[in-house]
Amino acid sequence: MSQSENQTPPSLYAAREPIFPKKVSGSFRSLKWIIMIVALGIYYITPWIRWDRGPQLPDQAVLVDLAHRRFFFFWIEIWPHEFYFVAGLLIMAGLGLFLFTSALGRVWCGYACPQTVWTDLFIAVERWIEGDRNARLRLHRQKKMDVRKIRLRLTKWAAWFLIALATGGAWVFYFADAPTLLVQLVTFQAHPVAYTTVLLLTATTFFFGGFAREQICIYACPWPRIQAAMMDEDTLTIGYREWRGEPRGKHRKGENADQLGDCIDCMACVNVCPMGIDIRDGQQMECITCGLCIDACDDIMEKIGKPRGLVDYLALSDEPRERAGEKPRTPWFHIFRVRTMMYTGLWALVGVGLVFALFIRPEIELSVAPVRNPTFVTLSDGSIRNTYDVRLLNKHGEDRPFRVSITGHPALRVQLEGTPYETVNVTANQMHLQRVYIVAPPNSVPARDERTDVRVWVEDLTSGARAHSDTIFNGSSN
Repeated sequence: MSQSENQTPPSLYAAREPIFPKKVSGSFRSLKWIIMIVALGIYYITPWIRWDRGPQLPDQAVLVDLAHRRFFFFWIEIWPHEFYFVAGLLIMAGLGLFLFTSALGRVWCGYACPQTVWTDLFIAVERWIEGDRNARLRLHRQKKMDVRKIRLRLTKWAAWFLIALATGGAWVFYFADAPTLLVQLVTFQAHPVAYTTVLLLTATTFFFGGFAREQICIYACPWPRIQAAMMDEDTLTIGYREWRGEPRGKHRKGENADQLGDCIDCMACVNVCPMGIDIRDGQQMECITCGLCIDACDDIMEKIGKPRGLVDYLALSDEPRERAGEKPRTPWFHIFRVRTMMYTGLWALVGVGLVFALFIRPEIELSVAPVRNPTFVTLSDGSIRNTYDVRLLNKHGEDRPFRVSITGHPALRVQLEGTPYETVNVTANQMHLQRVYIVAPPNSVPARDERTDVRVWVEDLTSGARAHSDTIFNGSSN
């Protein structure tokens, strides 16, 4: 057997090497801190904001009320049949993502993505407990599990677990009254679904933020593979000015030092990267454009007396201009171009449409469903009667009297089951099902015709608001 046949074939998969980003200061790091604090504050605090809607409605400002199939957002109340508002918001979110990506690359991934926000928080806790990059590297490479390493690991994991538990707990508060649910959770009186949801989100947050980290962005998230379609050579994204930095070298006082570029190969940009990549290798799928490498490189440039911006937000289309010694075009030139303006227009169009629909939606609604079995009934006096199921929706926070009437032919008259009157009282914020009869006298035109168009009207006797729905009256056609 030959020597080559005895050799083990190389593995196609390399074991993950944990990434320990170094602490860095700068404008982009400060921006990330601000966004993290604001995002986490909104997430954790929002379920506890109170909003008075009256005695028969929940007083939680933001609530997904699955039991009553409604969504409350401050003064806005969304019913199941108005799900198009939620769909419109999702469309706006998608267009906004396209807009920011085409203008500034993966800024969503670098600053506001939940995976990034919670991973940043977990890394901050890890750094606070175990120390900065070098200390964490030494602890990771230490094979012996002594008392110190066990203590640091358990302390870190305990802190991570508390953050993950708070994350899972905050999520369920969006689906029930937060103070009430908190008491039920603590006293073990909550529904098993609540405990299951909290434990599931706790486990995923603990694993994704503490251990998986950049692997979620690289392998699980589809956006890195989609972003290429949103970007072009005019997109402002983080890059390395290779024409200024190369050839790189550390020795600045030796022979031919004047021929070296500005990059001193200090690896600062690599050491602070949460994805563990080298931005000097060019555009990469793993880059989330968080800007930490810019802060690290600018700090080094100031220390060695070189201009900032060796690593910076730049557009590939400006490379020839900069190589020729010309100034790059302004950022606004790259932001306001045809593609971004198209996304902005579509985004604004959907937003205006949603606001318009929100303000013109009726206060009362109804739907009319003819009862088809039988299609009509001939009464003892020869009258023809059709039966309808009318659903009346009262969106007010108080009971309202509704009057039902019809138009279409003067001979037709309306009757309401259970009452001799044409009015019915509808409970606040409820859908009321009312059986309605429309009757045509004997030998009248509707009684003889096979089909007669009818419009069913409902009027709120308190506010005067009206709504209608069209249907058909079926005659005997004899």
